[in-house]
Amino acid sequence: MILTKEKIAETYQAIQDEITEGLEELDGKSSFKQEIWHREGGGGGRTRIIQHGNIIEKGGVNFSAVEGKLPESIKRAFAVDDDDFFATGISIVIHPENPWIPIIHMNVRYFELNEQIRWFGGGIDLTPHYVIEDDARFFHRSMKDVCDRHHPDFYRDFKSWADNYFFIKHRQETRGIGGVFYDKLNPEKTGLSEEQLFLFSCDLARTFLPTYSKIVDQNRSKPYTAEEKEWQFLRRGRYVEFNLVYDSGTRFGLETNGRIESILMSLPAQANWAYDFKPRPNSLEEKTLSLLKKDINWIT
Repeated sequence: MILTKEKIAETYQAIQDEITEGLEELDGKSSFKQEIWHREGGGGGRTRIIQHGNIIEKGGVNFSAVEGKLPESIKRAFAVDDDDFFATGISIVIHPENPWIPIIHMNVRYFELNEQIRWFGGGIDLTPHYVIEDDARFFHRSMKDVCDRHHPDFYRDFKSWADNYFFIKHRQETRGIGGVFYDKLNPEKTGLSEEQLFLFSCDLARTFLPTYSKIVDQNRSKPYTAEEKEWQFLRRGRYVEFNLVYDSGTRFGLETNGRIESILMSLPAQANWAYDFKPRPNSLEEKTLSLLKKDINWIT
């Protein structure tokens, strides 16, 4: 296979189609609305939003392929002189209605600056409002399975990367139960070819739908109380804090003049903040907080 940026973008578009179709079937009520947008400076994308469904309160499955000039701040961060860039990827965030169903995020992306600077990034992570340990184990086994098909060290390394990346420092807690996260992968770092890294990114992206569908089906019929709904809104507040304070994708989109509605589609329709909230002792809420830690082994 001759790998080109056009081939990568075309495949990511096809995966966006597969996932939106599958999520509509999973939800059973709502459907995605699409906006085609063009970026000033080069490129554009397809933003697809689903709302008010049986399962999904708000979700987005976005594709973009943008190019142009890097801002000086990002050139300094990358320590490069070249400024003509190309970036393409898929970004997904799903906020469910039922607090027993977790938030999920997935992103795969490719970045190219010149013949020497070309890399892949991405990952999938799960953010339960209530940590259900069987679901957490299933999710991590799914991530390990897809990683192991491509490299024996990927799950170990990318799980640790996710634990560290999705950490809300000012709260001293992880955003969720992690998953896998990687950035700036290239042949030099991994020993895999660009084609192999691309195939890994596609395999990971296609793991999203069957993994999340099983977790949804396990929990979609569970009843919930007003108190549990309020807890969901508080946990969404933590999600917002991470995305606006720490998330590198959000910063890159804002600094490269990306489309603001697409960048902020990761935010929930509603999130709450309570002053100095403390969960009741021995409650499910307290148990969840005890499991929002780095380096938990969910496989064994």
